[in-house]
Amino acid sequence: MHPIPDTYLQTAIECADRARTITQHWFRANMEVVSKQDKSPVTIADEETERAIRDIILGNHPDHSFIGEETGKQMNDEDWQWIIDPIDGTKSFATGSPTFGTLIALLREGVPILGIIDHAILDERWIGVINKPTTHNGKECVTRNTRTLDKASIYATTLDMFNDHAFTQYNRLSKQCQFRVFGGDCYVYGLLSAGLTDIVCEADLKPYDYLALSTVVEGSGGVITDWQGDPLTLNSNDQVLACANESLHQAALAILNP
Repeated sequence: MHPIPDTYLQTAIECADRARTITQHWFRANMEVVSKQDKSPVTIADEETERAIRDIILGNHPDHSFIGEETGKQMNDEDWQWIIDPIDGTKSFATGSPTFGTLIALLREGVPILGIIDHAILDERWIGVINKPTTHNGKECVTRNTRTLDKASIYATTLDMFNDHAFTQYNRLSKQCQFRVFGGDCYVYGLLSAGLTDIVCEADLKPYDYLALSTVVEGSGGVITDWQGDPLTLNSNDQVLACANESLHQAALAILNP
């Protein structure tokens, strides 16, 4: 994979900076929370943030494609696709929790090559670029060296994301771990990349929920796939498994798929 142009990274950073100003303005403000057709929540902050990011991306790169959670698709050049979640963790955002984040991904020919996890209120930002070390607030970060499940911590945002079959799989895996933790939204993938937790196992995710995570996790030494061990793409199913290293990843996959 050839290096990405610096201008593309600068566009992603510009988008993250702009998203911060909007979400900081609306955070803990009195706003209406509306249920979308799929019953997931959305606020004016989600919509305003995505419109601003869309304007920046298509203004800087009008030939690129754009896929956003709130405003849908504008398909131009399929070789370059931006995938955006303006507020990952709208429930957290709407209830005053600072763990929500903005997710920005760039795909080249369907492969994630750039990802940003940005947390406006916590003032933390992870940047992952293919074939480069992941940075956390400008400093390189690495995952933990935990090798066995019985010494590992495992995160999931909520049990509500698992259907009956997926919960059986998740429960079987999490019971092998030292302890399990809930909450956090996309923040927990940053924690994994920073060497602070070991496994994230989640379901009911969409491409804009997980594609920005790939380069961040991989660039810090971690492994991230679906529950079958396949790379994450626009066409992946809704299940994501991120682990601090290959040993943990293989052990987790073996429990998920006995």
